[in-house]
Amino acid sequence: MPNEPGLDGDPSAGSRQRAVFLSYASEDSDAAQRICDSLRAAGIEVWFDQSELRGGDVWDDAIRKQIRSCALFVPVISMNAHARIEGYFRLEWKLAVDRSHLIAPDQAFLLPVVIDGTPQTDERIPDRFRELQWTRLPAGATTPAFVERVLRLLSPDGHGSPARGRPSAGVPPGVDPAFKQPSMNWGASSLRRAALLLLVAAVVVAVCYFAVDRLVLSKHVAETGQASTANSPAGTSGPSAIPEKSIAVLPFVDMSEKKDQEYFSDGLAEELIDKLTQIPQLHVPARTSSFSFKGKPITVGEIAHVLGVTHVLEGSVRKSGDHVRITTQLVRADSGFHVWSQTYDRDVRDIFVVQDDIAHAVAEELKITLLGSDSVASRQTTNSDAHNLYLQARFLVGRDTVADLDHAVLLYQQAVKLDPNYAAAWAGLAYCQIRRVSNGQETTGVGFSKATAAAKRAIELDPRLPEGYITLAVAKMQYQLDWSGTAEALAKAATLDANNALAQQMLGHLSVASGRMSEALSHFRRSVDGDPLNLLYRKYLARALHYARRTNDAVAVLRDAISLDEHFPGLHYELGRTLLLQGDAKAALNAFEAESDHSWRSFGLPLGYFASNRLQEARAALNELLKESAGSEFQVAETYGFFGETDKAFEWLDRTVTQHDPGIIWLRRDALLTSLEANPRYPALLKRINVPSVSQND
Repeated sequence: MPNEPGLDGDPSAGSRQRAVFLSYASEDSDAAQRICDSLRAAGIEVWFDQSELRGGDVWDDAIRKQIRSCALFVPVISMNAHARIEGYFRLEWKLAVDRSHLIAPDQAFLLPVVIDGTPQTDERIPDRFRELQWTRLPAGATTPAFVERVLRLLSPDGHGSPARGRPSAGVPPGVDPAFKQPSMNWGASSLRRAALLLLVAAVVVAVCYFAVDRLVLSKHVAETGQASTANSPAGTSGPSAIPEKSIAVLPFVDMSEKKDQEYFSDGLAEELIDKLTQIPQLHVPARTSSFSFKGKPITVGEIAHVLGVTHVLEGSVRKSGDHVRITTQLVRADSGFHVWSQTYDRDVRDIFVVQDDIAHAVAEELKITLLGSDSVASRQTTNSDAHNLYLQARFLVGRDTVADLDHAVLLYQQAVKLDPNYAAAWAGLAYCQIRRVSNGQETTGVGFSKATAAAKRAIELDPRLPEGYITLAVAKMQYQLDWSGTAEALAKAATLDANNALAQQMLGHLSVASGRMSEALSHFRRSVDGDPLNLLYRKYLARALHYARRTNDAVAVLRDAISLDEHFPGLHYELGRTLLLQGDAKAALNAFEAESDHSWRSFGLPLGYFASNRLQEARAALNELLKESAGSEFQVAETYGFFGETDKAFEWLDRTVTQHDPGIIWLRRDALLTSLEANPRYPALLKRINVPSVSQND
């Protein structure tokens, strides 16, 4: 059967062995198409109906035959599906559930995929789906691990099927056979080794139970096992789509008597993340994502599921005077199995040696090649006060608000004053200045000068630190409009760290400026994959999807991000813009009015009022925007363009270039400026800013 939706007969016997049936609500067609394309690219047969659901007996019979014959049934779960109280996809889901009851319990058939923030407790989703572990693919963005999982499930040996029956030899009970410990040699004595491993783990857990430092960790891991059972069918362990060589480093728990070592303990975890991310073979979520769960009542298993990792490293810090005890343990999230644990007693002056010890031990357990211990030494500081200031500043930058960025600048400046050779702090200061310019807090060009100077200082101190080159690239792109210089600096950062999420983010911006939207989307997705809970990265992914006119996907990404933090600056504004493009003026205005950040709200209200034909209010909102237009020249131009006032729009685009408003890199394919594209001044403006010519394929 060809790789097109076949509704004209019974599938061939050969296709039945590898066919995947993709079922979705029509509103999710873009996301479903992406999943389909990824699977077909791997040679997987996908039955994916793209008709207008015209109905009829022949069509209905064909759909039923496919559901009876497919090897895997993939329901695409979303808020769109939740909202549809009727739909043919619901009949497809019922037919698939009915068939699942006729299939042997050790044979995988249902593979639920959720593309947004729909909770697994959603009562409008069939109970049978909610009993299984969901795979989260935001906006349908598939990963190689997901494709590999589907291939396993379709393979004749059934390695990917849920572990409901007898476990494979050499694998601890309850652990998916696909996840064998890489550090073990499972040979003829595999059963003895498994028993020995379980015995050792039991001893470790028993010792941990009586150690005060382990009380918090043991409780956390106990909850992990419960979560694993809850997310699996009937108390069994379902297959996982996450990569084997992956680890999330959680913030270490401050167990000091005065509870005053939070930034010290956070620093340990951050340095571990920094070191482990240098290993190309290892997937390590960025600090923003790993630390987002801090202080929240969530289990290790749930954290691992959200971040897409197999292993979790957690620990505690107990400091007394100049002495510190650090307790760590590595847990396999899908089973709650203790892989490794260790306690370090050190003098505070040896804290960076301790960090190296922990990183080396974790790397050895995962059987990967670790870079030399000197690879990150130059990024560190021996001044603990400077390091604490650096950590506080990074936390504030992640919030991306005006007040937090201003505060972060002061903290970074204090850090480099205490240690002028602290490269990472210089790089952080440079990036903070860039974000202030991007948010309109610095409008004279001085901000770019400060950012460039700090970035060059970071590179001078540590030429192996990618963040210095990345921030330098941003200044070249946004202030100098030096596209080739930008590409060169980002290429240098990529040679130092190919997995750097910030580098991928900026490569996405460069691709947008050049009009290469397919390439831009790829970079933005990689940045989100590297730091999945960084809401700034999600916001720009959604904007790129908007520019690519994939509005359903953009809305899904934004609603998912808003569910994580409804007050993050700009999320509701971006949602409103996308809803405008979909023609829903009322919903767009509601989104603009829900924006809590003053600046982003002021950008959106004129658009929402105008689209709602509330012209007097639209003009008043524009006048308010004009009063605070410094640093927002591009948004003023967009508003005039949307109002249809062409001359005013070009006047403000000219100011955008003159005043170095970084918004100019989003000129191409801007839906708010569509009315300008036929005007001769538009190509002249593109020539003026000298962006590379766009490929016809984009």
